Amino acid sequence: MAQQERYGLVGTGSRAGMYIRAMSGTQLGAEHVPGIARLVAWSDANPGRLDVYEREVVAAGHPVPARYVPDDVERMVRDERLDRVIVTTPDFTHADFVVRALHAGADVVVEKPLTIDAESVRRIGEAIADTGREVITTFNYRYSPRNSALRQVIADGEIGAVTSVHFEWALDTVHGADYFRRWHRQKANSGGLFIHKASHHFDLVNWWIAATPVRVFASGGLRFYGAQNAVARGLGERPSRGTGVTGDPFALDLSADEHLKELYLDNEHHDGYLRDRDVFDVGITIEDNLAALVDYDTGATMSYSLNAHAPWEGYRVTVNGTEGRAELEVVERGAVLIGEDGRVIVDPSMHPDASPEDAVRPDSERLVVQRHWEGARVVPIPEGIGSHGGGDAYLLDHLFKRVTDDAPLGRVAGYADGVKAVSVGIAGNLSLATGEPVRIADLELGV
Repeated sequence: MAQQERYGLVGTGSRAGMYIRAMSGTQLGAEHVPGIARLVAWSDANPGRLDVYEREVVAAGHPVPARYVPDDVERMVRDERLDRVIVTTPDFTHADFVVRALHAGADVVVEKPLTIDAESVRRIGEAIADTGREVITTFNYRYSPRNSALRQVIADGEIGAVTSVHFEWALDTVHGADYFRRWHRQKANSGGLFIHKASHHFDLVNWWIAATPVRVFASGGLRFYGAQNAVARGLGERPSRGTGVTGDPFALDLSADEHLKELYLDNEHHDGYLRDRDVFDVGITIEDNLAALVDYDTGATMSYSLNAHAPWEGYRVTVNGTEGRAELEVVERGAVLIGEDGRVIVDPSMHPDASPEDAVRPDSERLVVQRHWEGARVVPIPEGIGSHGGGDAYLLDHLFKRVTDDAPLGRVAGYADGVKAVSVGIAGNLSLATGEPVRIADLELGV
């Protein structure tokens, strides 16, 4: 068995739960992790959220990690002799915590996106060069079996050399709206959906076609959410927050979800953070509709689109090659409906009164390959484990075992992969601002 490593965690919001539960042995598919990784310290500006996870850790029979405040990251690394620090804080803080942990003497695991702008990328690159330490960006969608299956099809040369990709991602009015309720709604915090959400998608394409993005031309805007759009559509007066509101499909009632209530509603008095703000509020600075044309060093081109207010959730990918075409279509949620009590039915195919076999768009995934002058065939997709298309458990396995060679799929993502993923979004944001195409080399990101 590998030697047990000592971990620290910075940021204990909802995303941190996956790592905490893995090191407690309660995460699906990660029961072996406590043998190789121990969470010995954690930090959050909100002590109430630490209390929530502390109860989970105690219930799992593990020692309580030592508490630190975010300003004490260096002391946490030194005093607790940490091998690695996991960063799951808001995106705009990633670079600072990554750089500080590296200089203090620990390797770093950072949730995507790596960071939100070019200056922060350069800071992280300089810290890696100065310290010789490792930074891993966690791209769990690589580990989803359906995405791995598409990677294998392309790597095996079944469609020849890739000439173009079309990638469409639809976020529904539950998931998509959520980015407009919380800290993500400010572009200064998240870099917008081009960075926070689409870095997942840009990484997938970089990985699928084994190529590096070189130029981006983008378009987009805030066309559905936000106060101006609410006025234009005559929505009338809006509640400032969703908790306590009934009959409004865009209101998130934190009291109706025990985990969200415990983690956020019960602890907002510590820092004033509201998790359930109105999506039609003033001051939202991110876009809800985005499109981009991306050129790659292989000569391939991608057309990309993201919509954050669709009536269903999923994605469609078409990869064209010199010898054929591959098509992946995924329906993660076929519809969002409103029940008789005014509450949102998140997935009607799972509702007691619905019949999945009668659904027009049932939750599904299908990968089809068709070579020139041949009939189409469906490529089998293995079962996954956990969320994000069944990829989380596989990611955690590689992460905590420090797997570096994942041939032939190459799913392990390092610092350079994190940079390439955000480079498209950084260039896209600049293109949105200037109306001009942007060459990624001109950003001087160092990779």
